[in-house]
Amino acid sequence: MIEVLFFGLFLTFVNADGVADVVLSCSLVEEGAGLGGMGGGALFTRTPATLVLRDIPVGPDESLDTLTPFVPPSVPDPDLILFENKVSSPEIPNAGMLLHADCNEQEVMCEISRYTPRGLEEGSDPAYFMVSLSVVGFDFSTSLILQTLPVDKDQQTLVQNKLSLPLSQSGTLLTKVIFLVFSNINSVSAPLRGDVLLNCGFKQEEIPLAPEVGLEWRLQHRGKGRKVLEIKTKLDDTEGATVVHGERKGSSVDGAQFLSEGNVSMSLTELKVVDEGTYICTVNLGHFHAQQVIQLHIIQPPQVSLSEEKLVLSKSSPQTLSCHCAKYYPLEAQMEWFFLPPTETEPKLFPNQGSLSSHRQHGDRTFSLSSHITVPPSFSPGTKITCRVSHLALAEPLYVSIVVESPRSDSYWWVLGFLVVTVLFFYQVMK
Repeated sequence: MIEVLFFGLFLTFVNADGVADVVLSCSLVEEGAGLGGMGGGALFTRTPATLVLRDIPVGPDESLDTLTPFVPPSVPDPDLILFENKVSSPEIPNAGMLLHADCNEQEVMCEISRYTPRGLEEGSDPAYFMVSLSVVGFDFSTSLILQTLPVDKDQQTLVQNKLSLPLSQSGTLLTKVIFLVFSNINSVSAPLRGDVLLNCGFKQEEIPLAPEVGLEWRLQHRGKGRKVLEIKTKLDDTEGATVVHGERKGSSVDGAQFLSEGNVSMSLTELKVVDEGTYICTVNLGHFHAQQVIQLHIIQPPQVSLSEEKLVLSKSSPQTLSCHCAKYYPLEAQMEWFFLPPTETEPKLFPNQGSLSSHRQHGDRTFSLSSHITVPPSFSPGTKITCRVSHLALAEPLYVSIVVESPRSDSYWWVLGFLVVTVLFFYQVMK
């Protein structure tokens, strides 16, 4: 993802129909020259640009009095890159999240780049642009394909200097959304052996661009990629979508919703660690394609136990106590020891946190780890020893505890020996 130079937004009340404009500060990203003999790849240039989304629906509880009107430049400037677009057809899902993102200190990422449809020559008329929109830390992400609208040209018509495209009388590049792919999740965590739904959908303008639509889900992880699912179908197919290729058993898309609602969300069942990674949802519609990226994290909470059910102090030698943290994922787990003397109310960190075993990996790629401490004979009976385990899959740490018991006195052993001898004596007599 190319870094956006700056971000921000403000609003305008358009009319009494309950709609508003959102003005986004974006970055126009263009591929530049390479590094030549230095062996580098292509560079990218970033130029400040503005995207005006017209007619975003406003909720009934929205206070329209607080909205600041958007006013185009009084004198059109051919150096400004100002895209103007209506969002009503097709509607951008969850576009209302943009209304107060700036006031709520939510970073809006907006990146615009030139787009050349497959099978069409670069620089053809009309022109096309790809817009990537997301709200950092929130479940809003969409990729829009904009098509420029015709402008009535005369001798006073200005041309945008960088893009060489005619401007409207207000100095904007008039566009419309013809195709978009969106997702309402950027990242999702799911348990091992559980199920998950990776959300993805598409919309197009009311007049279909192409009779056929294709879908591909791919998984990228640690530099390797593989196709998970591929579908090709006709938009007027009454029998539902046809799965052409699916490498991953237990992956599926609802064919009926695919055709009727543009819902291409993919279900995965019986999740394994190897299912973790970056999923790319790509929708192809005639000459156009766009995609969304979703991170899937596999998590599995640890099973925690102590090596002893009870701990009896020895008068002469220290005792070893182990805490076992088993079958968890991902790798990072933290283990800490605490003790609480019987005369105190607040636990203390164990003076010596002991030793850790090496991580052990199991056949299902989960991990196990053990921590060992030495309990000195000087500990007071009734002291509570606790092992605390923290892990990403846990909403809060897990605690397992044991209470130190008093050492048995020598008289105990005399009594026990006497009872044993007595039992043996009577056994012999009865025999």
